[in-house]
This record gives sequence, C-alpha cells and structure tokens, in this order.
Amino acid sequence: MFAVDRADWLELVARVALAMAAGGVVGWNRQREGKPAGLRTHVLVAIGACLFTLAPQTAATGASAEVVGRVIQGVAVGIGFLGAGEIFHRGPQPDGHGRIKGLTSAAAMWVTAAFGVVAGCGLWRLLLVAGTVVILVLTVMKRIERLFFAPENRESDDRPPESPTR
Repeated sequence: MFAVDRADWLELVARVALAMAAGGVVGWNRQREGKPAGLRTHVLVAIGACLFTLAPQTAATGASAEVVGRVIQGVAVGIGFLGAGEIFHRGPQPDGHGRIKGLTSAAAMWVTAAFGVVAGCGLWRLLLVAGTVVILVLTVMKRIERLFFAPENRESDDRPPESPTR
C-alpha cells in the first residue's frame, strides 16, 4: 500500500474527470447521431484508458516511460477489438457494391481511448487541443461531406439504393 497526500488525490480526480469529460464530448456527438456506441460507451472507454495509464504511474514502485509505453500500446491494440464490433459490412447491394458502416464511430472510440491515455498522463493542454480538433472533425467535416460528396457515399445514408430504370 502506498500513501497518497491530498494533492495527489486531487490530481487523480482531475485526470479521471478530464478523461470522462473528453469521452463524454465525443460520446455526446455519437449519441446525437444515433450511433450504437454513444455517450456511456465513449466515457467508459476514456476512463478505462485513463486508469490503465494511471495504474503504473501511481504504483508504489513508480513506472518508467517504458512501462507506460507498453500500457499505452496495450490500450491501443485492445480498443481495436471494441472498435471492430462497431463496424459491419452490408452484403452486396443491388448496385453490386457492399456498404461498410461504423468506421467513424470506431475511429471516435479509438481517439476516445487516446483521450483517456492523455488524461492519465496529465497532459490536459494536449487533450484540450485534440478534443477541439476531434469535435470539429465530427461536426464540421460531416457538413462538408454532405456538400461535396454524393449521397450514396455518405456513412449516414441508410436509404436503399434506387432501382435501375429500364
């Protein structure tokens, strides 16, 4: 067991709260878009990544950069399995092409895990910058996609393809 003074407790609370807030912002966006991985999923991913990062840092023996690096690698690989569950392939459509759905949600979950790692490392400035950029990507770029790309290429387009005219 190790002793943690009040400043250490406040630092731990701040890091976990920061991970929760960052995951919540991305999760709120995904929830609003009606995606299966929404607010709670992204918050839990960010907190989990934060805890995996904080654990070796707060252990009685301390952690080297190498140990923290291995933890971060494990989080990055592990979150891939959760993200893979978010992606699915709709078999061949009448136009002969398949449709893949969920890539943006899987990527959002992956970046949410990174938010947790960054929060766990106490890099709040980096988290604020990256969080702002991610929200811009998820909101502004979606509008740009709608303006410049054909409807059949949009991820959120759930309409069945039009039947060919004869």
